[in-house]
Amino acid sequence: MEPDIITAGLDGSPESLAAAQWAADEADRRGAVLRLLHAWILLAPETPGTPPDRDRNAHARQIVLGAGEAVRERHPTLQLVEELVASEAEPALLRAAEDSRMVVLGSRALGTWESFLLGDVSLDVVSRAEGPVVLVRDGRRAAAPEAGAAGPPQRIVVGMSLNAPCNRLLDFAFDAAASRRLPLQAVHGRPLPVNAYAPWGADPDAAAEVTAEATGALHEALRPWCARFPDVEVELTVLPESPTRALVQSVPGAALLAVGRRRHRPFLAPRVGPVAHAAIHHATCPVAVVAHD
Repeated sequence: MEPDIITAGLDGSPESLAAAQWAADEADRRGAVLRLLHAWILLAPETPGTPPDRDRNAHARQIVLGAGEAVRERHPTLQLVEELVASEAEPALLRAAEDSRMVVLGSRALGTWESFLLGDVSLDVVSRAEGPVVLVRDGRRAAAPEAGAAGPPQRIVVGMSLNAPCNRLLDFAFDAAASRRLPLQAVHGRPLPVNAYAPWGADPDAAAEVTAEATGALHEALRPWCARFPDVEVELTVLPESPTRALVQSVPGAALLAVGRRRHRPFLAPRVGPVAHAAIHHATCPVAVVAHD
C-alpha cells in the first residue's frame, strides 16, 4: 500500500514556511508522510568533498533543511521526506501532486500588490493540479482580526454551487471537518431576480422564497455526504448575494475554506473561476482549491 503523502512546496519565504507547518499539522493529524519539496532549475550535480563555502547548492539545500528543522520542533515523530530537485517549480509541484493527498503552498499576505497578483507558480499549480491545492498565508502577516472572527477557528467552510455536481469538493470538505472534529458550514449565494427588487429595495417575500428554495436544494445535494459522515455537524447558509459575496461574508473565523475548480473551462476563460479567485485573494484562512468535473 502506497504511503499517504502531503507535499509542501518551499521557496524560502515566510509564507512557504507557514505552509510547511500547516502541512505538518495535517500530516500529523492523518498519520501521513510530509514531503518538503524545493525545486531549483540551476541545481548543480553533487560533488563529494566540495567545501561548504564552494557548494553552489548550499542556499537551496538550506531552504529544505531549515524547513525540516522547524517542522521537527513541533512534530518530532513525523515522518519527513526532504526533496531538492533540478526543475522549474511548477512542473515539479505538478508531478508531486500526482501521488499526494494534497499540495500545500504559501500565499502572499493581504493588502499588498503581490497579493492581488498571486504568484505565477501558485496560480499555475492551483489551475492545473488534479488534486487539492491548499494556499496558506504567513500568520504573522495575516494577523489582523477579520470582522466577525472571535477566538480560535471553529468550523470548515465550503463554497457550494448547485449548478453541477461537485463530489470531490464535498469529499474533501467533509473529510477535513471529520478529521478536525469541527462543524462544516456549506455556503451558497443565490442572487435575487430583477423582479424581486422595488424602488425601496428587495422584496422580503421574494428573498425568503428564493432562499427557501435554495436551502432545500442545498440540503438535498448534501444528503449523501451527511449520511457518510454522520458525526459532522452541518450548517446551511444561503444568502441572497452573488456566490462570491456570500463566501467572503461567511469565511471570517474559519479554520479552512474549500472551494471548487472545474477541470474543463471554456476557451479563453480565466484559469480559475470567480469564486475561487475571490477566495484566494480575500480569505485570510487557508484556502483549499479542489478540482472536480
